[in-house]
Amino acid sequence: MPQSSYMFTSESVSEGHPDKVCDRISDAVVDAYLSQDPQSRVACETLVTTNRIVLAGEVRGPDSITNHDLETIVRQAVKEIGYEQEGFHWDKVEVDVLLHAQSIDIAMGVDASGNKDEGAGDQGIMFGHACRETDVLMPAPIHFSHEILRKMAEARHSGAAVGLLPDSKSQVTLKYKNGIPVGATSIVVSTQHEETLSQEEVREIVRPHVISVLPNGWMCPEEEFYVNPTGRFVIGGPDGDCGLTGRKIIVDTYGGASPHGGGAFSGKDPTKVDRSAAYAARYLAKNIVAADFADTCTIQLSYAIGVSKPLSVYVNLHGTGKIPEPELSELIQKVMDLSPRGIREKLGLSRPIYERTSAYGHFGRKPDHDGGFSWENTDLVNDLKVAWNNL
Repeated sequence: MPQSSYMFTSESVSEGHPDKVCDRISDAVVDAYLSQDPQSRVACETLVTTNRIVLAGEVRGPDSITNHDLETIVRQAVKEIGYEQEGFHWDKVEVDVLLHAQSIDIAMGVDASGNKDEGAGDQGIMFGHACRETDVLMPAPIHFSHEILRKMAEARHSGAAVGLLPDSKSQVTLKYKNGIPVGATSIVVSTQHEETLSQEEVREIVRPHVISVLPNGWMCPEEEFYVNPTGRFVIGGPDGDCGLTGRKIIVDTYGGASPHGGGAFSGKDPTKVDRSAAYAARYLAKNIVAADFADTCTIQLSYAIGVSKPLSVYVNLHGTGKIPEPELSELIQKVMDLSPRGIREKLGLSRPIYERTSAYGHFGRKPDHDGGFSWENTDLVNDLKVAWNNL
């Protein structure tokens, strides 16, 4: 039987964390290509270190996008994050662009031709999850971890939090009773700051952003509220640690509350099922919970490179389901085409909507009017209910 009383922890990292700087740059490159040609293929990896940025990977898209254009995009992303430091400055950093053409062998397997539909861009397994712990149907620890850092970033950008710098991390531990979160037992926030700030000043800048995010009465004991526990965080960002695209996949998803297939999202166009099928799995899981078919839902999809249909569709309702799981697996395949093309068309993924996903989680976000975070919509609820009644 599952535990009913326990503690669970999730972490998040800010847009200025070295790995997230890389995710943002890689997704900015994806957006640049999709804005020129929705059929572009992009697999862009980024490395950042002290005053140096390296792009590498494969692309297939318009020749009108030059290396100079890409360098401009890179610098703009870093500038918007807020890096103007001696060891990492948007205008002074060296940028190497090492992108090259996509493999023709991969293209042959993925592209539609003759009677063959578009295939998956790679093999792999992808998971989606939803639960009733928060109003956005996300696990509470990761949701609150994201929100603390997002509030801090907003205050930094607006000038309300003077002295905070872009690199930061959070960690939230919640206590569960009967499987329901009831309060925080510890909170950890580490944030880069100006050298002129004392640690007590940093602590008091951080505190209101934590309290404003947590439900009333959920704040942890004062002795379990850790802010910059090393005692100093002046050197940070890519000057303090090397960053790489795709190293924060648990931060990007469910904070460890759900399985993860292992594939990163950022830097990949939507023909890559690492990204698009993970979005589809979240979309289905969220709509199943929103339809009141279950309180918790986890979905796994699997694919083979060059094959259009999923090899398996697994549904786990964690003992909270109101309809049988095997029937639900059949049902979701009736209401949504889970081929790479079907996912992309249903969710409108062939658009420049990815740079915004690179920090504070890909899930639990508010859908945008231009199609961003479309996988967070609950517009499949009625279709699910009608299909179930007709099954």
